[in-house]
Amino acid sequence: MASPLAQQLPTATKEDILATLTQALIQSDEAAFWSEKTVPFVNAVLSVLLPLRDQHLLFTPEGRMCDALTPELFLRWCDLVSLKLLAFTLQESNEANVLCHTDYDLQQSRRYIPVELETLGTYLSGYMINLECKDDDFPIAHYNLHVGITTVVKGML
Repeated sequence: MASPLAQQLPTATKEDILATLTQALIQSDEAAFWSEKTVPFVNAVLSVLLPLRDQHLLFTPEGRMCDALTPELFLRWCDLVSLKLLAFTLQESNEANVLCHTDYDLQQSRRYIPVELETLGTYLSGYMINLECKDDDFPIAHYNLHVGITTVVKGML
């Protein structure tokens, strides 16, 4: 049986998903350190995935079309390298007013409505991720921290 959090991903609001995550973290045996890191991270990821879900324009980090926001797809985007790629893809898509770098055909891609990137950008900048240059690397310690956060999220899903 899927967890309440996993059941919410396909249709719930960001607020409802975050409330369920917060409650699950309170009831878990996770250290407060992880809880304090997990909720802002999930908020940042959801800030871009939910608008794509609602536009029926979800895709994998490789650009393949997806029908639903599943736990598996969510976890794929929790990878910090993938999330940085998503930020750049959506930035380019916002500027072009069409979804870029995906398998969606031009007619589908033109349905794209620009996604607000402030929440994700603020989060990534807080971890020294350069949002001006796609090829710039970021500190491995931040990547490792996010592997830990993703492990916590996976446990909640």
